Amino acid sequence: MNPYRLYLVTDDQQDLETLKTVVTGAVAGGVTMVQVREKHGDVHAFIERAFAVKAILQGTGVPLIINDRVDVALAVDADGVHLGQSDMPADIARRLIGKDKLLGLSIENEQQLIDAESLPIDYVGLSAIFATPTKSNTKKEWGIEGLRNAVANSSFPIVAIGGINASNLNAIIDTNVNGVALVSAICHAPSPKQAVRDLLKQMG
Repeated sequence: MNPYRLYLVTDDQQDLETLKTVVTGAVAGGVTMVQVREKHGDVHAFIERAFAVKAILQGTGVPLIINDRVDVALAVDADGVHLGQSDMPADIARRLIGKDKLLGLSIENEQQLIDAESLPIDYVGLSAIFATPTKSNTKKEWGIEGLRNAVANSSFPIVAIGGINASNLNAIIDTNVNGVALVSAICHAPSPKQAVRDLLKQMG
């Protein structure tokens, strides 16, 4: 199974109960990976939220990924960590989490994609495909053509993120990308479970 296929990234603006409802529904719908994202810098709250999600994922086979924070990933014994360009360097993160955990890296331009080839990572998060309100500091919009080129030139599985929804999903899938990461399309759906089912059906 491809764990990157439909990758849920949680919305840090949602309270704990909403988070649990969203993740429970998304997993029931068939989401293949969950990343807990927390941008507020409150480590205590981050760990609490991560443990809550871990409990939901227990026994489902869906990996738990922690955004940015290696310490939080270690604290909750997550399945992996996803780093941004300004986070801990990938080689140090790899040393800390060990060889069996997943390590992802956000890539925002072509040079970073080239540099990533020599890093001890498992997959690349290509950001952002389209501009999106959940990410205010977008450096570049890759667009469909940029995504297609990245897929052709990277030796790592690529997960596309940023402004992806049902209206542009077909074009994304046509690039042969390994997976798509979604925030709003799942977190803000009336039924996260139904949203995931519909997305997977569309992905074929």
